[in-house]
Amino acid sequence: MPSQRLAGRLLTEPHPDRLDQRHPRRAEILARHAAALAAGEPGYTDPDTGLFVLTAAYLGQRGSCCDQGCRHCPYVE
Repeated sequence: MPSQRLAGRLLTEPHPDRLDQRHPRRAEILARHAAALAAGEPGYTDPDTGLFVLTAAYLGQRGSCCDQGCRHCPYVE
């Protein structure tokens, strides 16, 4: 599978369609994502759902978008 170009934003900033600016737990979600990035972890536990969410860095290593609507997809423009 050919490598896809990353979106033109920081890996720490999810696309607004994937995490609304008004989400009540946005700051906590972004803090968990940042902590996972800093630790080199593949993801973190979502504070609302308890599901495991992959980081932008981990998803970027895949080389392309999987079209599953990942919160931190680094390929979504």
